[in-house]
Amino acid sequence: MAPTYDIERLLLSQPSIRLVAGVDEVGRGAWAGPVGVCAVVTDLSEPPAGLTDSKRLSPSKRASLAAELASWATGIGYGEAGHDEIDTLGMTEALRRAARRALEALPVRPDAVILDGNHDYIGAPWRVRLEVKGDAASVSVAAASVLAKVRRDAYMAGLGHDAYGFADNAGYPSPPHQEALARLGPTEHHRLSWSYLDDLPQWRHMKRHRDPLAGEGQATLFG
Repeated sequence: MAPTYDIERLLLSQPSIRLVAGVDEVGRGAWAGPVGVCAVVTDLSEPPAGLTDSKRLSPSKRASLAAELASWATGIGYGEAGHDEIDTLGMTEALRRAARRALEALPVRPDAVILDGNHDYIGAPWRVRLEVKGDAASVSVAAASVLAKVRRDAYMAGLGHDAYGFADNAGYPSPPHQEALARLGPTEHHRLSWSYLDDLPQWRHMKRHRDPLAGEGQATLFG
């Protein structure tokens, strides 16, 4: 089934809500690179043909849709949190920062947000409606998922480090990526607080450890 505006219209039926944004993230499970978030506002017009959850689309279809969405959407905002922020702050706080940067980059502040998933990592003062598989149900979230994916994939492909296959795996743990890590070690783009380093004895000394007594906002580097 194609995404619809049912959730947007439900929210807009409330007198206090006049503008709704769809929000989705990309890169949460990658071993390298930033986590990215996109926020999209529409005028409830017919979306480009074929729009759906980005994971259901081929790379070429995602790219062509992203080009259409760029001129179709009423507003688009992007936000990122880099690998260093992920290592220092933890993924939850990194996602929160990336999402708020995306929302603040919109030309107009939305009154409510449809967030893909079952965990509100944005928080107050934003008014958030969680929607599991929202990228398949909501037009604005589907648009955000496509734009976020295309933008981050292009960024990862531009990093080089061909041995790690970033142009193909976008920093996710594909077999070529894992082989290169074991042989060459992490690049300057890798998340050094992640558990994959526990399985690489020759590179384990590079791992960053967040101090559990200090909370997610602290990190230390043990040699």
